Amino acid sequence: MTNPEPETAAAPAPRRRVYQRAPKLDAVLAEAIERARQGVLEIAPADQVGRHVSAVAEGERLVVHRFEARVPGYGGWQWFASVARVPRSKHVTVCEVGLLPSGQSLLAPDWVPWSERVRPEEAAEAREAEAAEASTDADADAEASTEASTEGSAGIPAPMAQDGSDETSDAAVVSEEDPEAPEGRSGDSTEMPEHGSESAAGQPDGEAGAAGSADEAPEANG
Repeated sequence: MTNPEPETAAAPAPRRRVYQRAPKLDAVLAEAIERARQGVLEIAPADQVGRHVSAVAEGERLVVHRFEARVPGYGGWQWFASVARVPRSKHVTVCEVGLLPSGQSLLAPDWVPWSERVRPEEAAEAREAEAAEASTDADADAEASTEASTEGSAGIPAPMAQDGSDETSDAAVVSEEDPEAPEGRSGDSTEMPEHGSESAAGQPDGEAGAAGSADEAPEANG
């Protein structure tokens, strides 16, 4: 039994080149300049629509007319109006109108991401500003804490100074003679005998009183 020969890979079919034919400018639509201008005047004032610039075929039975735009701030821009018609008809229909830039128009620069717009020196300045702000906040916090501690220590009441002014005044009041006191007695001369003190006879006060009462008893009985 013989081994079958391996099948050879089929060669890819050659690609056919497609030639795109430029659309033919429709004569009826190319001559519809006033119809295209009327379409533009529906959205723009008459003094802002200038001369007719061009008529370009954009497809089969589709033409775009361009007019000069006299709009402040839009130098080089052009009004456009696209017109079309159905086969075997000469009725022109305005499809779309608007404002488009030309090769001499003033355009905004291309958008660039923020990461690519920031330069190295700008990034360094931003970091320095953040560091300065952080140090300022730290200083403010330290100052606030210092003020709080100072206020707390100042809020403790100081001990009241004690002097002899009250005692002196009380002593002065006591030393004054009471006008309502009985005669022969004064506030400063009155002294209370201490307990257990002896009388003039040399005996204690208690014993002297007992002896006096004993001497008086016989006389009362006699």
